[in-house]
Amino acid sequence: MNKSLLLFLLLFTTAVFSQSGNYSQYVNPFIGTGGHGHTFPGATVPFGMVQLSPDTRIDGSWDGCGGYHYSDSVIYGFSHTHLNGTGVSDFGDIMLMPTMGEPKLDAKEYSSSFSHDNETASAGYYSVILDDDGIKAELTTTTRVGLHQYTFPKKGQANIILDLNHRDKLIMGEVRVIDEKTIEVLRESSAWARDQYVYARIEFSTPVKVTAVNNNAFAPAKVTDKFFAGSLLAISFSKEVKKGEKLLVKVALSPTGYEGAAKNMKAEMPRFNFKKTLKAAKKLWDKELSKVEVTSNDKEKRAVFYTALYHTMMQPNIAMDVDGMYRGRDNTIHKAQGFDYYTVFSLWDTFRAAHPLYTLIDKKRTSDFINTFIKQYEQGGRLPVWELASNETDCMIGYHSVSVIADAMAKGIEGFDYEKAFEAAKYSAMLDHLGLEAYKENGFISIDDEHESVSKTVEYAYDDWCIAQMAMILGKTDEYNYFMKRSQYWKNIFDPVTGHMRPKKNGGWDKPFDAREINNNFTEGNSWQYSFFVPQDIEGLIAAFGGNEKFETKLDEMFSLPSKTTGRHQVDVTGLIGQYAHGNEPSHHMAYLYNYIGKPEKTTEKVHYILDEFYKNAPDGLIGNEDCGQMSAWYVLSSLGLYDVTPGDNYWQKTEPYFTEAKVHLENGKTAVIRKKDYKEDLKFVDPVVGTQAQSYTKIVPVPVIEAEGKSFKDTTMVSLIAPFGAQKMYYIINTPLNENENRVFEEFTAPFEITESCEILAYIETNRKISHVVTANFVKKPNDYTIEIKSKFNSMYHAGGPEGLIDGIEGTTNWRKGDWQGYQNQDFEAVIDLQKEIPVNTIDAGFLQDSRSWILMPVKVEYYVSDNNKDFTLVKTIETKTDARQDNVIEHFTAELNNITARYVKVKAYNFGTLPQWHQGAGGQAFIFIDEITVK
Repeated sequence: MNKSLLLFLLLFTTAVFSQSGNYSQYVNPFIGTGGHGHTFPGATVPFGMVQLSPDTRIDGSWDGCGGYHYSDSVIYGFSHTHLNGTGVSDFGDIMLMPTMGEPKLDAKEYSSSFSHDNETASAGYYSVILDDDGIKAELTTTTRVGLHQYTFPKKGQANIILDLNHRDKLIMGEVRVIDEKTIEVLRESSAWARDQYVYARIEFSTPVKVTAVNNNAFAPAKVTDKFFAGSLLAISFSKEVKKGEKLLVKVALSPTGYEGAAKNMKAEMPRFNFKKTLKAAKKLWDKELSKVEVTSNDKEKRAVFYTALYHTMMQPNIAMDVDGMYRGRDNTIHKAQGFDYYTVFSLWDTFRAAHPLYTLIDKKRTSDFINTFIKQYEQGGRLPVWELASNETDCMIGYHSVSVIADAMAKGIEGFDYEKAFEAAKYSAMLDHLGLEAYKENGFISIDDEHESVSKTVEYAYDDWCIAQMAMILGKTDEYNYFMKRSQYWKNIFDPVTGHMRPKKNGGWDKPFDAREINNNFTEGNSWQYSFFVPQDIEGLIAAFGGNEKFETKLDEMFSLPSKTTGRHQVDVTGLIGQYAHGNEPSHHMAYLYNYIGKPEKTTEKVHYILDEFYKNAPDGLIGNEDCGQMSAWYVLSSLGLYDVTPGDNYWQKTEPYFTEAKVHLENGKTAVIRKKDYKEDLKFVDPVVGTQAQSYTKIVPVPVIEAEGKSFKDTTMVSLIAPFGAQKMYYIINTPLNENENRVFEEFTAPFEITESCEILAYIETNRKISHVVTANFVKKPNDYTIEIKSKFNSMYHAGGPEGLIDGIEGTTNWRKGDWQGYQNQDFEAVIDLQKEIPVNTIDAGFLQDSRSWILMPVKVEYYVSDNNKDFTLVKTIETKTDARQDNVIEHFTAELNNITARYVKVKAYNFGTLPQWHQGAGGQAFIFIDEITVK
């Protein structure tokens, strides 16, 4: 394996470099605004609080998450907060829209068409002509203050519409008229992040007056009022203008209050000067972008590179006032002491490349990010997972803030409390939620424990390795050994026979298994996209595959398979090369794995193909979501010939640089020079910063696999134990209701055995005097010999083990992602149960689940029929649902109590809700029916 320490092929100099280069000229903010990039083209400054951009989408659509999509032709207004390339449509706060004539407060009426021919964007600047009134809108910004400049084409009444019911849900809005030029605004909203507070101070360059109000306060508002409030609030501010007159509007934001917004305004934009503000914004971008200089005669490549670097610097966002006051995770106001407080941490994405890039060119902000993490731990009870606006959204998986912390510690970055960071990391890893309780107890997460079990197991294992590295640096031997043990838990879900990470259910492999299938056992991906995620132990992964040759063959297979997945359609899985998906983060390190088996030429081939084909100087120039800078950070690092496959170990993998020459200007005043002509695949280089040396640790014994036909059985079933990586001995014990009080001991497994009654089986492996975790499986003897014929067709991902899963005596829980429910979409459910003989039928019951957010709704009604011959059925009961369609996580039993009924066949028919209504986020889509366990007594 060829590891390249910290920076390869770098010529370090102490020369002072100039940061005055005009690198912002290469930035094209429209890259990623089309396709599925989800970026926005508006004005912002590096890591700024304000992202002032046009909104062409207000419907919450997936491709409108950034507020703008290049395919649109209507602008609804210009709001001050946006997310860069995410999959959720939060933000869009404090929206202003200029119009002329009689003011309209309905979005469909005040919106305007526009043309890309009249639209311009650059770093820190955006402008467009609004076709309906011919108004030219120009935007620029400081860190905390947005500046609008509107030029009106004719004489008449000019209006500035402020609509607080824009994009996410308004909980409460307030507007205070301070004087004829100044207002204050509060917008409290809820969406993905539930408790969002944005205060604003808005100043107009000329006096305006309120001319129209729309709100839902108890008393109707009047235009002469000085205070307006409600969960519905839109106001027009108007004045008479001359032809060609300009009206400027300053908007200062604050997360803490009106006083904070006023302080931010005074500090950053005391006067109206559009040219000066724009010049300052451009200067900030030139300074940040000059940290990396690339040499290329290809202007398209320069545009892609500097736009990518620009995208990595749009977030995380400063989230404190100029005096350091911020809203903490406890929803109270605090003061940052000695660091800057940030928000928008898309850590599942950005720990992979964006944060490693920051350790290279932005060490101070890296320490600020970690200090923010520590405060969020102190105020919110754990490290952030996906934090937004001082809310933990709990989106995505893992606790990847520990990766950022460990990487900074390994690279010697100072400015934060290492001990407190370790305390926070350890605490977050020892919680009993999101599958962690089972992970700690069993050494892996099963389908029975938690959805997305495979992805969570492998990502927790990596995070635990990161905590172990922190412990090693701090000399905490016990903690190091404990977390290194946990870092190996990926072995408990790796199947050497198939060469894949596989989901487990009831102690064994879940079947059937299709490595291409995207389902609820994986996070936005399939087994191909997770089977290579062991960045903390790539040597161990290679050995698990059977050595270098087999590992190479498996990688080759992944890249050469048909570029089509099975199972659920996952909009995030794009940019396929075989089963490699560059449009989503789990694949991002995979091309570099060839380096570890002595095939760097294959790494170069794959990396350069991705650089060439998946990044373009065009609106659809990103192959997938930008995801808060991760997609672009991959480009920046890979084009330099660098990638940090394992954040936390202070090693960088190398590949052939993409540009003729690149200079990386470091914060210590040194410059690292990377030249394409100097690249050699067999060179070795020395790290100028000495990293820590890995300590030895005990290797775990992977768990056995308990194999059987299924969890339920009729008369008898055979059970076997398998040791995926071999074993000296395996032991098991059978617990039944009859022997539960007996002092039973484990016996050695020598051959498959038969069980004839419901029981619990526990098993473990012993090798070299070490034992594995104990694996548990529960088997249920069916209470009857009924059979079932399903007339409908269930979704292949929601099969509950097949038709017999509906009458096996095992009921599903509200966590339907664990796989115990059968799902039917766009159809009614119908099945016939054969009782094998004619018997009295007193009760018929069927359980249904509702999770409205996931399109799973109760059937509108359920009908029960009986028959003696399976041809002529008699309706005996109709039951309509009692559950409101807006409720989530509800199980309802449709129970029919019958008298004097005998039958051999029972038919169950459930009528699908149908098309999702307008109030639903998936309006127009088709609802699912989820059913489990039909009982007949």
